[in-house]
Amino acid sequence: MKIILASASPRRKELLKKLVPEFDIQPASGEECADLTLPPEEIVRTLAEHKAKEVFALHPEALVLGADTIVWFGGKLLGKPKDAQDARDTLRALSGRRHSVFTGWCILGQGVRRSGACRSDVLFHELSESFIDEYVAGGSPLDKAGSYGIQDDERLVASYEGSYDNIIGLPTEELRTQLRGIGVLK
Repeated sequence: MKIILASASPRRKELLKKLVPEFDIQPASGEECADLTLPPEEIVRTLAEHKAKEVFALHPEALVLGADTIVWFGGKLLGKPKDAQDARDTLRALSGRRHSVFTGWCILGQGVRRSGACRSDVLFHELSESFIDEYVAGGSPLDKAGSYGIQDDERLVASYEGSYDNIIGLPTEELRTQLRGIGVLK
């Protein structure tokens, strides 16, 4: 069965390779929209479903996986930063504090419709202004929810609870279970 990842994220691509050695990539191109008054689990699940539905409509013979990740802090969603200053402001806000990372996922195929969300909790180290400036200048935070990647630098995260892969952008443990349940994995 042809499997399609409905994401352009290089991190999701690498994580999915841990589960499925061969798949195609067809990023969803539609505008991401969700009701931001919903709980974070529902926001990311809805966003993942939109991506999967868009790509599945183009490839109804395939099994399509959509995913979306957000950072939840202080009762609000932190998506990708608008620019370098927004990334700096976000990193300052997260410094020394806890937040949650939610990744929604959706698997669509002929007779298959599964979706859900995974949560991981993260505690940041206290971040110095010089570290924040250096990290943002490197460009990595600009395409990541919450303006960081846990895998980027060990000086960012003091500790976490839950799935490390979820924090990167794809809850491989949950997806392994789901893919086994539909017969894609043994």
